[in-house]
Amino acid sequence: MFQALLPLDGDETLFRLRFTTLVVGTVCCPLCGLLFGVIWSLFFHFDEVTASQCNVSIYLPSVSAAVGMAVPERYVWHFCIGVHSGPRFLMAIMYWNYYCSCHCPRPSYPWLCQAAFVLSLLEDVALILLTFFSSSENYVIHRNASGVFVVATLSYMFLTCVLWRMMKKHTGSPKERKSYKWKLWLFLFNLFTFLMAMCFYFWHNWYCEPGVYTIFAFLEYLVVLSNMAFHMTAWWDFGHKELVVSSQPEDKRF
Repeated sequence: MFQALLPLDGDETLFRLRFTTLVVGTVCCPLCGLLFGVIWSLFFHFDEVTASQCNVSIYLPSVSAAVGMAVPERYVWHFCIGVHSGPRFLMAIMYWNYYCSCHCPRPSYPWLCQAAFVLSLLEDVALILLTFFSSSENYVIHRNASGVFVVATLSYMFLTCVLWRMMKKHTGSPKERKSYKWKLWLFLFNLFTFLMAMCFYFWHNWYCEPGVYTIFAFLEYLVVLSNMAFHMTAWWDFGHKELVVSSQPEDKRF
């Protein structure tokens, strides 16, 4: 397992943090940024974030409009994503080590572990790029990063469910089976709401009927929130671990 998270002697420890606290903080960063962006934009930038090219009424802004169109929403979102990105890379390493420590006789298992690790990194990098390169500043980077983020997110969630089914469905502890069930249901919910959101998005673009874009925006919120909840299942996976920063005594150095 990831040695930096193993408890050490008290006199060597400089900093100690329970992994459950790290998980909650990591997920709460984008959650708070999203909630702030939606609420602030509805109260102070409503006309700007709900404007439509075909002049139909829109009552909810899209995620990108709520967090990236006006100030201070954009700066708060940038800060939250920047803070949460570091722990997300740490969680990717944690899961990589966790999968490698589990025994599975299937020949494809090591390759699936590597693919899940790469997809997790791609998801985080793509989120950073699409956040700090808005469509108005650099449309090409924003569009490509958004596409990579969607593909990486859905692929990572699906592959994670596959790995957990291979490892833990019947032989894992009750907590591990609970984690697997929540991962599976959240992935299915995320996929369903994403497909429905795409249907309403194209419906709005093709027919521009009142209320359609509002439904799309609401479904988009559900997609984002279910993705956050999926990553929150790390609470059960590593709840007994601690993040420890320690010094090494002189007599233990090589």
